[in-house]
Amino acid sequence: MSTEALARLAEERVDHRFKGLPPDAAGLTVGELAAQRRNLFREGDGFTTPVLVLSAERLEHNLALMEAYAARHGLAFAPHGKTSMAPQLFHRQLRHGAWGITLAVPHQVRVARAFGVRRVFLANELTDPAALRWTAAELAADPEFRFVCYVDSVRGVELMDAALAGAARPVDVVIELGAGEGARTGVRTEAEAAAVAAAVAAAPTLRLVGVAGYEGEVPRPDPERVRSYLRRLVALAADLDRSGRFDRAGEIVVSAGGSAWFDAVADVFADMPELSAPVLKLLRSGAYVSHDDGHYRRLTPFTRVPEEGALEPAFRLWAQVVSRPAPGQAFANAGKRDAAHDLDLPTAQVVRRNGEERPAAGVTVTGLSDQHTWLRTDPEADLEVGDWIGFGLSHPCTVFDKWQLIPVAEADGTVVDYIRTFF
Repeated sequence: MSTEALARLAEERVDHRFKGLPPDAAGLTVGELAAQRRNLFREGDGFTTPVLVLSAERLEHNLALMEAYAARHGLAFAPHGKTSMAPQLFHRQLRHGAWGITLAVPHQVRVARAFGVRRVFLANELTDPAALRWTAAELAADPEFRFVCYVDSVRGVELMDAALAGAARPVDVVIELGAGEGARTGVRTEAEAAAVAAAVAAAPTLRLVGVAGYEGEVPRPDPERVRSYLRRLVALAADLDRSGRFDRAGEIVVSAGGSAWFDAVADVFADMPELSAPVLKLLRSGAYVSHDDGHYRRLTPFTRVPEEGALEPAFRLWAQVVSRPAPGQAFANAGKRDAAHDLDLPTAQVVRRNGEERPAAGVTVTGLSDQHTWLRTDPEADLEVGDWIGFGLSHPCTVFDKWQLIPVAEADGTVVDYIRTFF
């Protein structure tokens, strides 16, 4: 990655764009503010609620854990960058052994390239002519840039080939196999896959290098259904290889892996048959970097294979109690603009008052307004206006996108870094 581009993030000035930061920090650079090592909880350091915080220790733990997991199972790793859209985290993921970064749409690829990411896996069919021409220019300008994207239709192949006419380098593509009827994108049958492969072979601007899919879309998923789909994906790779469809590929890419079933991916990919070229077994899980206190805490494969380790939720949203209108009710000053709410509501975890922290006993989140958290308080709840509440959050992909600059704090609240996002 480009260390110069990353360094420029530290030169950005702190101002009104960034929620939760100390008002008196306006005008400082991000690097200058980080060097002050202010504390979230120390009176006078000035952090305002709501403020989202990443745990420095848990972030590092999660990065190291998935690096070790991928290495142990012989998997290359291209974590999905759409989760965080944070080049600083991309950099850390690459330093922790990632092969490259997975992305979803052209804008995200442009962000990654602006920060020097050399290998991008686009988990989507790319048919936009302007985006394809930009991609071709990037490939022509940088011989070390590796770009791979999905194809799942003959029409898509035709559109790509037309837009890429005259390109200096072919674009590498993988056929996406859909996870079943009613699932998301991808060819539904092996016959459709063969037709797409034939279309790619006839397109001089494209090169077929493998197959891919997303097991998280398997209808009514359970371990056997998921593994059955993944075995079908591997079999498709073998069939296309026997048909000579990967003749121009130096290595064959077989890719899958969200954040809920990567254990199944590891198991099935371990039995990959020998193909005509080396196989890049590419895992794409992304939510691990922050993990969460809801959806992925319930679904993570580490609950099924605890001997492999455990991810740790790295997010905490701090808000302040601003109203206590009735004995059983309170309101905090964070809402839908600050917290993910598409899969689960936040959970009240701890309360801080006068420098002391304790469990948020008897406090339950019942809803979110745009800028308020609705709290039910049981008789045992000790909650007053002015208290800070630390909330656990669910679904990292819709947490990161609400914050442009996120403090990274050590366990005692000392802020040691700030993560910039680009959504």
